[in-house]
Amino acid sequence: MDASSDSTSTADRLLDAFSGLLIEGGERAATLDAVAARAGVSKGGLLYHFGSKAALVTGVLSRLRAFVDDDVQQMAAAEEGRVAYFIRTSTDVGTDYDISINATVALAQAGDDDAVAALADARAKWYEALMPEVQDADVAWALLFMSDGLYLASALPDSYPDIDRGSASDFAERMLSVASRLTAR
Repeated sequence: MDASSDSTSTADRLLDAFSGLLIEGGERAATLDAVAARAGVSKGGLLYHFGSKAALVTGVLSRLRAFVDDDVQQMAAAEEGRVAYFIRTSTDVGTDYDISINATVALAQAGDDDAVAALADARAKWYEALMPEVQDADVAWALLFMSDGLYLASALPDSYPDIDRGSASDFAERMLSVASRLTAR
């Protein structure tokens, strides 16, 4: 393995560790010592890659922006259409993208204005990606809120005990049917 691959791998491990700690215990639990220990590197190794906790935050937010940009490109290229892609992928949990979003939410909940802005930017990009297909601002917002609900129902299925939803993908297909009715002209 060359040095650049090892460096990227270590930086990714550090961002993964930071993200996991943010999700599990919030911003206060994600100390530099805890990040280094979880990633299996020395604190000096962490500081070599990320000179401060603020640099780790920047890394997490940059990672989210890259995921969102890729997601929007996939949405625009989806054969099934933008709405179908967006609704179907709203049930994806446990992915690196999902972890990135949740880590950013944890930062936003701790009062990080840059994290709040990154989440707002993600929503704006999803909204803009939906608009060419739906051509109605209120419908685009309804789809964004539907996506949020689908995600929560997939991430925390026990918090929706009264819904006969079947599998996450079955539920997404049912909601896609509703979305189709919203977007029908």
